[in-house]
Amino acid sequence: MTTGPTKTPERAALTRAAEHAFAWLDGLDARSVATTATLEEMRARLGRPLAAQGVAPVQVIDDLVADVEGGILGSQSGRFFGWVIGGGLPAAMAADWLTTAWDQNAGIHACGPAASVVEEVAAGWLKDLFGLPDQTSVGFVTGTQMAHATCLAAARHAVLRDGGWDVEAKGLAGAPPIRILANADRHGSVDRAVRFMGLGSDNIVPLPMDEAGCVAPEGLRAALAEDGGPTIVVLQAGELNRGAFDPFGKLAPMARAAGAWTHVDGAFGLWARATPTHRGLAEGIELCDSWTTDAHKYLNVPYDSGLAFVRDAQAHRAAMTLATSYLPAGGAARDQIDWNPEFSRRARGFALYAALRELGREGVADLVDRTCRYAQAITAGIGALAGAEVVTSSHLNQGLVRFLSPQAGATEADHDARTDQVIAAINAGGEALFGGVTFRGRRCMRVSACNWRTTEADVARTVEAVRVALTANS
Repeated sequence: MTTGPTKTPERAALTRAAEHAFAWLDGLDARSVATTATLEEMRARLGRPLAAQGVAPVQVIDDLVADVEGGILGSQSGRFFGWVIGGGLPAAMAADWLTTAWDQNAGIHACGPAASVVEEVAAGWLKDLFGLPDQTSVGFVTGTQMAHATCLAAARHAVLRDGGWDVEAKGLAGAPPIRILANADRHGSVDRAVRFMGLGSDNIVPLPMDEAGCVAPEGLRAALAEDGGPTIVVLQAGELNRGAFDPFGKLAPMARAAGAWTHVDGAFGLWARATPTHRGLAEGIELCDSWTTDAHKYLNVPYDSGLAFVRDAQAHRAAMTLATSYLPAGGAARDQIDWNPEFSRRARGFALYAALRELGREGVADLVDRTCRYAQAITAGIGALAGAEVVTSSHLNQGLVRFLSPQAGATEADHDARTDQVIAAINAGGEALFGGVTFRGRRCMRVSACNWRTTEADVARTVEAVRVALTANS
């Protein structure tokens, strides 16, 4: 006689967690996108003393869900536009659950053969989607922040190696200083990675930009002509506010001719390469030397999932690898420790692999295309409301709007205050969530869209929520 599975503690806890997860996902459309609990409430609920005796797993899960009520941001919602944050595709979330159950240490092939091979396969798919050189090596990291660190470590190795200095053996003390020529509108994660690598933020030289926020070729040419020694050029695909793309086809050959390494921040913009509609925005990007992007943005896999791509695989491996007598070498297999800065690590490649298989080429392209349309529609729709104006739109998934003070003789400071007031009112309403930013000295509201759940109905609901907030706070 066949009996059902034994109700083990693992099965009971996981079953209860699944029930809570389904309740959360099923309620996304009706729940406030913004959090509703205060910091004090969160601390009071979660800050209970650690008891001497343990608690049953199911009770732990029930208590946790109850205690965090109102403190979970609705970033899975199709009406979350505050930052460039994706949701979780069904296959990606399911694969992530399996990743937890399998609990593989994805540091080396011997610790998780399937985890190693799934990264190898997914890396090939991604290089093909983005049109990157075949020889490019790939590191699966936590996000673009660590992808920058990984790529800049490879760049540091290469530019010093070419000058006859072994930075891995000798360190930076006594090494020729490296200058970093970077887009003045770069993301702060670039500066942070420069600090992590010991290169020093004082060595970052902002490059002149044109009206569109792109690096001007003549500005880079002049900077490269200066006798600056080993040089890394940092460009971007998809600027934070306008989604601007530097002219890689013009800039990368200049840098290469000068012996400089060209690195690209493509946290969300690199995904433009996955669709014929937007591929032209990143024309020539394949001529650069390293690239970063996030899978937890446009590919909509659960956090954390970033990617570092490096054309010079030897430099990449030299900057990252480790060999010891107790770690069996992978041989023909791919040891992940050769390509990322982590040792023990989660097998994050499973969720990414699952997402790519769920979407396919056409699905990835459609996801990028439609969220770009939605971002532009939201920006235009809000800009058409009385008391609002479009500051800038883009060809990708970003936009900026501003709210004008109705006072007679209102100043720029009044408009700034009004913008922050309206953002707060929208978020408090719970229908949608946005963030603010200071752009060219003015406070604006950012529109960022990349969630697979967003629909045309969400766009209409969002514009209406902004109209209501404007009317109520006029």
